Amino acid sequence: MNWGQNAEQQYLKLLLDLRLQDEVYLQPDRTGTGVYSIFGEQIKHNMADGFPLLTTKFVPFKTLTKELLWMLRGDTKVRTLQAQNVHIWDEWADEKGDLGPIYGKQWRNWSDGGLLWVGDSPIATSIDQIANLQKSLKEDPFSRRHIVSAWNVGELNEMALAPCHCFFQCHVREMPNGTRKLSLQLYQRSADIFLGVPFNIASYALLLQMLADHCGYEADQLVFTYGNLHLYKNHCDQADEQLRRTPNKLPALVSSMSPFNRKNIWEHQVDDYYVVDYQHHPKIEAPVAV
Repeated sequence: MNWGQNAEQQYLKLLLDLRLQDEVYLQPDRTGTGVYSIFGEQIKHNMADGFPLLTTKFVPFKTLTKELLWMLRGDTKVRTLQAQNVHIWDEWADEKGDLGPIYGKQWRNWSDGGLLWVGDSPIATSIDQIANLQKSLKEDPFSRRHIVSAWNVGELNEMALAPCHCFFQCHVREMPNGTRKLSLQLYQRSADIFLGVPFNIASYALLLQMLADHCGYEADQLVFTYGNLHLYKNHCDQADEQLRRTPNKLPALVSSMSPFNRKNIWEHQVDDYYVVDYQHHPKIEAPVAV
C-alpha cells in the first residue's frame, strides 16, 4: 500500500485487485449473487489532502449527510429517510418501515440491561455512546477508550442487517505548538466496494470533521480497516467503467456555520456542511444485493 496516495487512489487500487481475480476465485455469499473478495485490507487518508468524496463517479453528498444525521439522532425508521427522498435502506425495511435495532439504536441507546424505577414503573436504562464520545474527547482527550460499537451481539438477530461498519475508534494527538489533531479508524467487517464503500468513506470523513470541529481540534487521519472486502459479480462491468476514468482533485469540505452553534453533533442540519470544487465523472448505476 502506498501511504502517500489519497483515499480515492487507494480505493481504485483495491477495486482493480478485486477486478483482476480469476473466475475460479468467485465465492458464494449470503445474497446468492457471488462475490470476488479479499480480506484484511486498509485505506488510510490524510484529511489535509482533501475531502474523500470519490470523483471517478458521482457520490451524493447530501444523501450520505442525511443518512449520517439519521444515525446520529438514534433513528431506525426508514420513513424518516424516505421523507427526505433517501431510499438506500428501503430494501431491508419491514412492512412498518422498521429496521430493528441497527446503528442509530446502538449508537444512542445501547441497552445495558438495567432498570430505573420511577415510582412503581420500571424504565430500561441505556448508554448513549455518541454523547459519551463527544464528552470524553473534550474532557479526556488522550484516552484510548474513544470507541463506539454497533456490534451488539445480543441484538444481532433483531436487526434487518447486521452492522457492516461495526465500530470506530478516535485518537487525539497534541503537536508541539499545542494544536490537537483528531483521527478516526473504522473497522468494517463486510464491505461492498462498489456501492457501499464510497458512501462509507465520505460518511466517516464527515463524522470525523464534525467531531473535530466540536472539540476545537484539526481533522487528521481517516483509517478504514476491512474484513471481507468484496466486489459483486454483477458489478464487474460498472467497476470496469470506473477504472477507465481518471480521478480528479478531491473537493473541499466547508462548514456554513460555527460548529459551536450546535451543542451536539446530532443537532446539525443537512446544510451545515457542503463540498466545493467537486469535479466528478457521471453516476454509475448498479443493482443492490439484498
